[in-house]
Amino acid sequence: MSLLLDRLWQGLIDTGLMVGVSSLLALILGIPLAVVLVTSERGGLFEAPALNRLLGGLVNLFRSVPFLILMVALIPFTRLLVGTTYGVWAAVVPLTIAATPFFARIAEVSLREVDHGLIEAAQAMGCRRWHIIWHVLLPEALPGLIGGFTITVVTLINSSAMAGAIGAGGLGDLAYRYGYQRFDTQVMVTVIIVLIVLVTLIQLSGDRLARYFNRR
Repeated sequence: MSLLLDRLWQGLIDTGLMVGVSSLLALILGIPLAVVLVTSERGGLFEAPALNRLLGGLVNLFRSVPFLILMVALIPFTRLLVGTTYGVWAAVVPLTIAATPFFARIAEVSLREVDHGLIEAAQAMGCRRWHIIWHVLLPEALPGLIGGFTITVVTLINSSAMAGAIGAGGLGDLAYRYGYQRFDTQVMVTVIIVLIVLVTLIQLSGDRLARYFNRR
């Protein structure tokens, strides 16, 4: 029992590291990408249809590839970037690349839902375009951005479990090696319960935070 708890704790730490780093990177990269997608469309603050089509195509391309296939396809890039294709840090690369366009599309929807009248009012008052983005667009979309980020983190937990099953470590690796391969039902059930609790806590926290910032 003690050995199982030790492995479970280490798996939880590895999963937390994978999901934490990749979700943070997806947040840092995804919001600017969403802003560019919204503001570069026709009639946007920084109208650039060619750039909009290019970025939109790239986002759709990466979103359409299943995570397992993407992880395998990125092996050379992952090895170049982190020096290995196994372990926690090797999993961060494909997790980030998969999560960034996913979150960017959700954030794009939230940004589009901002009342256009607020933007027009800010323009009428002489606000600069970057001020409109920073002081109108992002604050008004904040509840939706938080909700979208929560969904992204939950999706990353699921993907990290899949990555763990093919050598990335974490709870997925624990469930596969010590549960599935050794036919140990106790390990499988324990990992499933931990994942359910983890996802539930993240979802509840994200929903509560989104409600707190929802001023509409």
